[in-house]
Amino acid sequence: MLRPSFAALVAAEEELGPLFALVERAADGKLSLGEMAGLFWHCLAEPPAGLTREALGEAIVAAGLAKLTPVLRGILGQILGGR
Repeated sequence: MLRPSFAALVAAEEELGPLFALVERAADGKLSLGEMAGLFWHCLAEPPAGLTREALGEAIVAAGLAKLTPVLRGILGQILGGR
């Protein structure tokens, strides 16, 4: 389950750069798969045993970006809401 805690968002920002810039890239359709995987990786509340970041990226591709849009939207909304 993805639950972006404050600590998770801080870790994501340290890796991916300013989160508001990430939100802007997402709004412009310019968010990369690597950025999405990084954001999701940091926001995993309890990663399944053995899950790697590479495997998460592959799962994102397999599921299809359109299917994960609601999850991404939720995280971006929380970033914009300051949570």
